[in-house]
This record gives sequence, structure tokens and C-alpha cells, in this order.
Amino acid sequence: MENCKTGKRTFLFGKPPVISHWASVAGKKESEGPLKHTFDITEKDAYFGQKTWEQAERKMQQLALKTLLEKAKLEYRDIDIAFSGDLLNQCISSSFTLKNMAVPHLGLYGACSTMAESLILGAMCVAGGFCKNVVSMTSSHFASSERQYRFPLVYGGQRTPTAQWTVTGAGAALVSQHGKGPVITGCTVGTVVDLGIKDANNMGAAMAPAALATIRQHFEDTSLSVQDYDLIVTGDLGQLGKEILLTMAQQEGLQLGGKLADCGTLIFDTLKQDVHCGGSGCGCSAITLCGYLLDQLQNNKMNRILFCGTGALLSPTSSQQGLSIPGVCHAVSISGGKVWNS
Repeated sequence: MENCKTGKRTFLFGKPPVISHWASVAGKKESEGPLKHTFDITEKDAYFGQKTWEQAERKMQQLALKTLLEKAKLEYRDIDIAFSGDLLNQCISSSFTLKNMAVPHLGLYGACSTMAESLILGAMCVAGGFCKNVVSMTSSHFASSERQYRFPLVYGGQRTPTAQWTVTGAGAALVSQHGKGPVITGCTVGTVVDLGIKDANNMGAAMAPAALATIRQHFEDTSLSVQDYDLIVTGDLGQLGKEILLTMAQQEGLQLGGKLADCGTLIFDTLKQDVHCGGSGCGCSAITLCGYLLDQLQNNKMNRILFCGTGALLSPTSSQQGLSIPGVCHAVSISGGKVWNS
């Protein structure tokens, strides 16, 4: 088998897997933002016709998966593996979505980095010849996340200026051996970085160091530079986290200005929508990728992006015990046209 590893943490694919199809489901607030035209399905009802917010999140994943397979003209039996995860305890949105479907499932938890993590694992399975068709999927829901990580909505707690708005949405991508579409040319797997941030309402600051570590390692492993990419997009640091990343990178001599974007700042209009520092949650980077970003690559508006999923690896238990918030970032290099043979 071909040795795909280069450098410390990067893997390059000689025959890049194809992201042949993608689908996105978005909630009301997201459908009022600047990316509203890129989503396949939007819904004004926060419950998505279900009895609870957790069941609504499951419904979003079901809709995303169903739409994805309809686009690809595939059946559930054609999926070799589904990699999926979410923010809820024990990842119940993902497991309940796939129950009784006879779809092989490997559940993930990477917090907001889950979409990038699932793409990396899907690409490795396809590039290694283990699978023909892999689904990478994740979701989040504002109300279910608030209840789990912070306060019940009826509590009426005040949001701090550094807080981000958990996106209500689900994204799914089909990673295949064959087909037309953007290709995954490589990836850099992140390490867990913890600089001692304890404020659960300032996750951008907690994740920014991990983002810098992975981006810097990617360039070191591949001998590429910022200029080799049309866009380096994190997901999701929010406005404050993005500014921290830019400052930290500049201090280390890495100039990201002009090329750095963040899914948390792309998905909402922070001037018109009351989201404070922007969007967050597994669904934020998922629907930004499985809509706007992949559409841009498919339509030759961009040629190559570095998709950097960032996750704050806290839990209700760790927060209640006063522990700091570790961060992780996984980077996926996606090309819309030319195949990268470094």
C-alpha cells in the first residue's frame, strides 16, 4: 500500500478521493444570513415538525442524508461507511439518524471540528481502497446545545460579548473513488492544544492556538505556503477567535491576512443579526462547506482551499469542575480543479 504520510502529521493522497455530492439543511436564522442561497433545505420551525429539539436535530441529519443520496442517485445500501457525529451527549443525533438503516456507522466526536474529522477519515478509507462511497456528516442545533452546555432557554441568561451562536443545521458529503467534483488532496491531523482558557463563552480564544498549530504544521509538512491557497477557512473561531489567530500568526511571521476566513463569520451577518461573535457548532462549518465553499470550488470561483475544522473539547462535566478548554484543529486540502501532486 502506498505510504501517504509526509512530515509529522500530514497525509497526501496519490489518487485524491472525490467529493462527488453534498447537501445542507439550515434553520431559520441561518436562512436569513448571507449564505441562504447555498442551502438545499431551510426550515423556519425550530422543531422541524418534531416534539423536541434533540429530535429536530436528528430530523436535520435525516434530511441531509436523504437529499445527498437523491443527488447521487444512490440507496442507503450503497454506503460503505457513514462517519458522523454531533454535539449531544453520546452523539445521539447521529446514532438515532442511522438506526435500523443497515448503514455501517462509525460515530465521531470532535466538537466543531467533526466535519473535517469525518472528511479525513472518509478520504483515508476511500484512498486506501477500503470503501467506494463514504458519507461524512454532522449537525448541531442552537436550542439543544444551549440546554446541554449552558442554560435552558427559559432561564433568560445574558450572552456575553464573546459568545457565539450555535448554528442550527446539518451537512453531509459523499466521498467517493470516482465521480466529478472537488477532490481531497491531503489532510493534516490536529493535536490537542490547551492554553488554559476556562470561559465556555469564549471558545474562539480556546481554539485559536490549535488552529495556528495545525496550519503551521501543514505548511511545514508540505512545503506549501499561504499563497498556494485561495482561502484558508477555519470553522469556527468566530470574529474574536479569528482576530486572535491572525495576531498569533503574525507574531510567528505567518501572514494569513487576506486569505483567512472563518465559517462562524461567513454564515451570519454580524451587523444585522444578533449573534455576537458569529456562528459555532458542528453544523456551522458543515453547512458552510456543504453549500457555499464546495459550490465555489465546483463553479471554479476558487481552485484550492484549506478547510480547518476547529473544535473546543469541553463537556458539561469538565466545565462544572472548572477545567480549561482543550482545542483541536484538523485541516483538509480541497481542490476544485487541478490535482495536487506535491
